[in-house]
Amino acid sequence: MHVEIWSDIACPWCYVGKRRFEAALAAFEHRDEVRVTWRSFELDPGAPAEAGRQAAHLARKYGRTPEQAQEMLDAMTATAADEGLSFRFDLMRAGNTFDAHRLLHLAKERGVQDAVKERLLRAYFTEGEAVGDRDTLVRLAAESGLDADEVRAALDEGRYVGAVRADEAEAQALGIRGVPFFVVDRRYGVSGAQPADVLRQVLDRAWSERAPLIPVVGGADATACGPDGCAI
Repeated sequence: MHVEIWSDIACPWCYVGKRRFEAALAAFEHRDEVRVTWRSFELDPGAPAEAGRQAAHLARKYGRTPEQAQEMLDAMTATAADEGLSFRFDLMRAGNTFDAHRLLHLAKERGVQDAVKERLLRAYFTEGEAVGDRDTLVRLAAESGLDADEVRAALDEGRYVGAVRADEAEAQALGIRGVPFFVVDRRYGVSGAQPADVLRQVLDRAWSERAPLIPVVGGADATACGPDGCAI
């Protein structure tokens, strides 16, 4: 079964949703047969490499007072804590995530996408790292199992630009307007950081509705190989 998750690095609900999905997957009987792919979605494509501290950034973006913005951050911090996450909005530096998404496509090719995704989220939400800075991305990627020289070359040479744009175009075609958004076997779509039990129910249902194999040609005279040998 294939689960595709559209999300952004600078999305607090995406980090919460990741934890809730992991809890759902851990309780899913067929978890070893689930393949997960992280897809690109930019919440603020026009953001500069570093946009400043979160409270001020939110106040400007949504037209809130600094006090209202801080209340939003405090509520989100409490929600994250319920999932075992430590959000440090006092340290966070909002910024552009396009290069981080390119990095995730490289990580997918190297088989370490989830590890890199987790490292980027933790760096952004807990450690106050500037994920729009390329030197920072190279360092974080190397900590997650990627080769630093390959990462720097990929970023400098403009690799995976098309892959990020393709993910975003596909999100638009699927009607995805917010993240996280979970797509299960291209049959079910789940919007938002739903509770783990809801995500688990979707996994169970998708698995139960998988189409069984219907043989259209077969029989004793079929030319095939099996545990007992090959029909000749």
